[in-house]
Amino acid sequence: MPADPFLLPVDSLDREAAAAELARLSAEIAHHDRLYHGEDAPEISDADYDALRARNIAIEARFPDLVRPDSPSLRVGAPVAATFSEVRHVRPMLSLDNLFTDAGVHDFVKQVKSFLGIVDTPVFTAEPKIDGLSMSLRYERGRLVTAATRGDGTMGENVTANIRTIKEIPDELPPGAPDVVEVRGEVYMKKADFAALNERMLNEGGKLFANPRNAAAGSLRQIDPKVTAGRPLSFFAYAWGDLSEPLAATQYDAVRRFADWGFPVNPLMVRCHSADELIAHYRLIESHRADLGYDIDGVVYKVDSLALQERLGFRSRSPRWATAHKFPAERASTIVKAIEIQVGRTGALTPVAKLEPVTVGGVVVANATLHNEDYIKGIGQDGAPLREGRDIRVGDTVVIQRAGDVIPQVVDVRLELRPADALPYQFPTVCPRCGSHAVRETNEKTGKVDAVRRCTGGLICPAQQVERLKHFVSRNAFDIEGLGDKQVEFFHALDDAHLCIHTPVDIFTLERRESSGLNRLANFPGFGATSVKNLFESIEARRRIDLHRLIFGLGIRHIGEGNAKLLARAYGSWDHFYAAMKIGAAGDPETLAELNAIDGVGAVVAEALTDFFGEEHNRAAVDALLSEITPLDAEAPVTAGSPVAGKTVVFTGSLEKMTRDEAKATAERLGAKVAGSVSKKTDLVVAGPGAGSKLTKAAELGIEVIGEDAWLERIRGL
Repeated sequence: MPADPFLLPVDSLDREAAAAELARLSAEIAHHDRLYHGEDAPEISDADYDALRARNIAIEARFPDLVRPDSPSLRVGAPVAATFSEVRHVRPMLSLDNLFTDAGVHDFVKQVKSFLGIVDTPVFTAEPKIDGLSMSLRYERGRLVTAATRGDGTMGENVTANIRTIKEIPDELPPGAPDVVEVRGEVYMKKADFAALNERMLNEGGKLFANPRNAAAGSLRQIDPKVTAGRPLSFFAYAWGDLSEPLAATQYDAVRRFADWGFPVNPLMVRCHSADELIAHYRLIESHRADLGYDIDGVVYKVDSLALQERLGFRSRSPRWATAHKFPAERASTIVKAIEIQVGRTGALTPVAKLEPVTVGGVVVANATLHNEDYIKGIGQDGAPLREGRDIRVGDTVVIQRAGDVIPQVVDVRLELRPADALPYQFPTVCPRCGSHAVRETNEKTGKVDAVRRCTGGLICPAQQVERLKHFVSRNAFDIEGLGDKQVEFFHALDDAHLCIHTPVDIFTLERRESSGLNRLANFPGFGATSVKNLFESIEARRRIDLHRLIFGLGIRHIGEGNAKLLARAYGSWDHFYAAMKIGAAGDPETLAELNAIDGVGAVVAEALTDFFGEEHNRAAVDALLSEITPLDAEAPVTAGSPVAGKTVVFTGSLEKMTRDEAKATAERLGAKVAGSVSKKTDLVVAGPGAGSKLTKAAELGIEVIGEDAWLERIRGL
């Protein structure tokens, strides 16, 4: 991260500051998700949005036990629009992690080498990161059969008819192409074409597009393909999904094969042999950025060897073998008009600066986070001065920054422009929504005071109720179309027992209650007969819900989407999960040990789960919800022929032929569950030199133990 004195670098955050920052990032990303995906009116560019995610991921990597229930770290793209049919990606379309500094490039290369356990630096490719819309083109027996957007990474929008109008995309592949191949790349609009399109829209009285990326996305998502055909769209191919046979041995050669088939590929893609070469190519591309005929927001680095890519595998939402090096932040000065307090789902009071709108890098910014009361006072980590101790006051002229480390954030105060009557900001000690005390808790283990002040009102606080409901219906939870933030606030505020929504179960009883009351939703402004019908249909469609979505949607503190998926996979069904949580909440040591043993969960998450399910009112709310919905069992990974699918595996001791991370990733790819400790439910222990208590425990329980060579033999060829 940048060593900017006016920022809080991730590596200097303590637990309290990290928790506050994760809360801010979650709210900020959710805000931009709503603007970008729901309203087609983004305030920031893709690069800025990705940078927000980068900081979130970096903090979670440093404090994995602080992952929030509403964490954006695993979200990919957006849900499929109702106007398009769904296409399930055979291989998920994931996002890339981001980095912003030269040091980050060196770290990325080191991490790749460390994961693989190698000394020599592998070859990488480097290419411009196109600012467009991700697309997957499926060809069967040489013919284009389906084109799909990334969507949420698993399900995309079927835009085949529209894609066929783009002349650069072949309808047929030449002889010799695999029987099945998904060519992936970016649909974009050239700068000159964008300018011409906006001029035409202006002359025709149409709506102008904000930038080429939005123009490309809007053009591709037209219901009528004839409209798309009239828009100047272009395409670059750079990746692939499902394949019936390998394309090549390297990333570079696979992309060259796309070129041989007639796909446009980026001419600035090169091979690099070191971090310094990657950085040099980044500098070259950056210097020519303004001269390119299309928008880019960084440079993408990928391990060239496809065999090494296979070994490196994937994280929950991104590959380990690739990353995006983003272009640097931009700054501007503006005036703080007010400081407002937002109350989050967990009661956190987050200050937000309301700014005199200012354009930074072509985007208008009117709000910026102020993190917490210490940040406003100019107090940083462990009491150290922040901004050289300069506090932030209403009326101040401040420097804000977008992209890079934080977006947008106040990074400095210009004291020479401070009004004489500007007073220090007094942070509230009571909740502005319910009047309950707002306190900064003290960590019992460390004795440190939490950086975040929280409302003690709990469920009596309307802000927390509303934010919990917003989380419940959010995209990666129940994803109920027609129940956005404004609708949730509307239903929560209604003084009508037949129409109000105060708890999740109220959502699923809404239609029955409405039909038995005097008022009808269709009579309220903003609700017509069609929209009400669509809302009820959307609610009905979510009565059957994926297990991880339900767990995530409950809004349990520290249970982000990643942990929800880990739990769903570990327990398999809601019945098993719920039974274990209730037993664990009652203090059963064996159940708690099994929960703690789930690789990636940890003591903080386990405590949050047992605390939640230990509360009678939480269990009552869950039981009421279960009377209206049916949780689906977790999907098992596609592991045909895997001898370890469904088995719980523990690695112990030193591994000499692969790193521990690589071993875990391989086991999970083959459908195994990796645990951190041995229990009665362990099926297999892979033991290397130096194995200790885990090996002893396995022998006591009669669990199969094999060495590293036997493990490699067992999974050979998979």
